Amino acid sequence: MRAIVVTDPAAEAAGMALVDRPEPKPAINDVVVQVRASGFVPAEWEWPSTWVDRAGRDRAPAIIGHELAGVVTSLGYGTTGLSLGQRVFGITDWHRDGTLAEYAAVEARNLTPLPGDVDFTVGASLPISGLTAWQGLFQHGRLHAGQSVIAHGAAGAVGSTVVQLAREFGAYVIGTGRAADRQAALDFGANEFLALDEDDLVEAGAVDLVFDVIGGDIQKQSAAMIREGGTLVTIVGPPEARPAQGLAIDFVVESDRAQLTEIAQRVRDGRLRTNIGAVVNLDDAVAALRPTHGHKGKTIIAVQP
Repeated sequence: MRAIVVTDPAAEAAGMALVDRPEPKPAINDVVVQVRASGFVPAEWEWPSTWVDRAGRDRAPAIIGHELAGVVTSLGYGTTGLSLGQRVFGITDWHRDGTLAEYAAVEARNLTPLPGDVDFTVGASLPISGLTAWQGLFQHGRLHAGQSVIAHGAAGAVGSTVVQLAREFGAYVIGTGRAADRQAALDFGANEFLALDEDDLVEAGAVDLVFDVIGGDIQKQSAAMIREGGTLVTIVGPPEARPAQGLAIDFVVESDRAQLTEIAQRVRDGRLRTNIGAVVNLDDAVAALRPTHGHKGKTIIAVQP
């Protein structure tokens, strides 16, 4: 099969290559999925799991990508809950070969049935962005109606999902980003927008929840704006700043079949709009995934028709 691999942490994107690799075999409780579409998160270069397995052993050249939509083609011993020919989507294990390949071996528990009326391209755009937003808002942020939320990166793949879900659940949402992102963030449902390259963040006033995808000075400013009992949720690593009278929580997204089902249903009925910046085929993916390419929204790789 064809797959995109990375070879060297120092080279990052420059070390990507489209190569031939053996098709994977399903282990116990695995399925093999014929990948129809795959998402990619640029931060993968910075994840230790991209380069080493759970025992700390070098696993380069490693197949990258960790979200997919496709069709089950093989079942491992003892696998239950999925069937041959079933349409699925979900997240692969961080320490195993990923989804930028024509086939991927995935633990069955990490996959969710993909409704027939959801396109594979759309399905591949949902797992990481959707689950990150859902878990950050509801599990870790304990969001409820009437609260105020700052959604950093509100025009991005995660931030736009945060905006939409928070609005659906009755929050007042202040989106942030570059000035050029203003209209996109408002179109996704932000009540207000602050341009971080033009406006002063403190103009937003005190809020109940900040969803941080930036870190650094923006995170520090955000922590100071949390009301008593509020929460700073971040996905960029251990927080550098904490609210004086609130919580600071960092988390790594986890697969959750029930949550993915909820997210897919919202796409089906129009409550949630995906944020796909570009769709490219596998042959063109290496060039498209280089940081200099600069698509807005999530880049989806159409692996097989």
